[in-house]
Amino acid sequence: MAVYRWKSFFEDEDRPEKPRRFGVTEMRGPHYTVMNQNVLQDIFETMGQFVDGVKFSGGSHSLMPKHFIREVTDIAHRHNVYVSTGDWSEHLLRKGPTGFKQYLEECKQLGFDTVEINSSSLKLPEDALLRFVRMAKSAGLKVKPQFTVKVESSEIPLPSSRAYGSLEPPIPRNPEIVEDVDWLIRRAERCLEAGADMIMIDPDGVCKYTEKMRTDIVAKIISRLGLEKTMFESSHPNTSEWFVKQYGPRVNLFVDHSQVMNLECLRGRRPGTNHASILSSSYFLM
Repeated sequence: MAVYRWKSFFEDEDRPEKPRRFGVTEMRGPHYTVMNQNVLQDIFETMGQFVDGVKFSGGSHSLMPKHFIREVTDIAHRHNVYVSTGDWSEHLLRKGPTGFKQYLEECKQLGFDTVEINSSSLKLPEDALLRFVRMAKSAGLKVKPQFTVKVESSEIPLPSSRAYGSLEPPIPRNPEIVEDVDWLIRRAERCLEAGADMIMIDPDGVCKYTEKMRTDIVAKIISRLGLEKTMFESSHPNTSEWFVKQYGPRVNLFVDHSQVMNLECLRGRRPGTNHASILSSSYFLM
């Protein structure tokens, strides 16, 4: 086990030991980069202390042999790392009313801990989304709904509409894309009330590129939902640095596996531009 000379999880500005409720680092699993069990084993053995979860993004697990997924989840659990399905559950609706329930059972058998539900792809009334959240919780899984800020205007209730959750999208649908952050937050709040463990915010149009950061949207989401209940995708190291500088090491981020160590350096005490304040000539001992 690696003993890190520069890292302590008992500092006031840092996070506690795993399992953590805040300051979570979720790592992208096999998706853009092919990873076998040996690669993941190496990552967990060298950086497992800093990795809270691993996610099979983009439905990549649907293309992999079940025995491989089972091996990956077993390796992750041995290092106290949870495993998430990524946003794939919405595709199971094509299998009929029982498709989602069967998917949850299969996820449990394969060792998944968290089910991510992409609310933007579901295109369902809010009551149906909340029902899926409750079904996953009843199955003994954690739930992380994913929301995007840009929505179709036809999905936003009119002032004369009934309460959220009983609304049927008007027909014909209007393809115009608008921004309604309050609408996103209201739906996210209802998901949390229904038992969701955390809310994933889609980076498109919000925090995908540092030069186009929507700091107003990020601030509004965090202020309403709380830092502990939100997770943002950080597709670039500069984005991670911005989040840590603005919200401290307690912010929850989803990053590529190649960014895990860089993010942990940023979460440390008073990092310089090249982490000179954290890393000495030998920053960990084997």
